[in-house]
Parts: sequence; C-alpha cells; structure tokens
Amino acid sequence: MLARTPAPPYWAVIFSNQRSAADAAGYGVTAEQMVTLAAAQPGFLGAESARGADGFGITVSYWQSEADIAAWRAHAEHRVAIAAGFDRWYACFATRVAYVGRDHLWDKPASDAPGQG
Repeated sequence: MLARTPAPPYWAVIFSNQRSAADAAGYGVTAEQMVTLAAAQPGFLGAESARGADGFGITVSYWQSEADIAAWRAHAEHRVAIAAGFDRWYACFATRVAYVGRDHLWDKPASDAPGQG
C-alpha cells in the first residue's frame, strides 16, 4: 500500500536492511509495534515497507520535518528496538534521510482496472 503523503516538501527515512536468522517472532512483534508507535508521533506522514524471501527489506517512513525524525530516533521505545536490531535482528543495515521536494502519485482509474467493462 502506498503512503498517502501531503504535497511536498517533506522528509523520507529510507531504512534498508538484511535480516539475520535470529528471533524472527520477536522481530515481527517489535516491527509491528514500531509502526504503530511511529504513526502516533508528531510529524509522521506514513510508511511503506517490503521484505524479500531472502530477508532483505526496505522501509521508507515519511516525516514533516527533520526535527520530527530526530524526535522519533530519540524515542525511548524506538531506542530499545534499535539496540535489538544491532544485537540480533540485522546482519547489516543502512539508514538514509532524504528531502522530498517533488513527488507524483498515480492511481489507475477504476474503469481501467482488470475485470472492469
């Protein structure tokens, strides 16, 4: 599902990662909790996430400002999850922060969808 962001400008945090084989159940529970918690933070605009069968994943979260991103990074529960990521959940990861100055969103019109007249 695509995040429905407002008109730019806004910010994106791109978190690319390779999962380790450790504690898949704990990871899944914590990942869901972090999405719910992030969504409740000031400035959160949405997120998109995908994970391949090989454990490689990308999550992009969208934020109103760099200050909102910094506050999320410093959030106590998020810090605990970050520490667990270093300790057991990731073989490697990269976090990139980007300014979004332009975007374009396109949806196929319902009349063009498969199975529609």
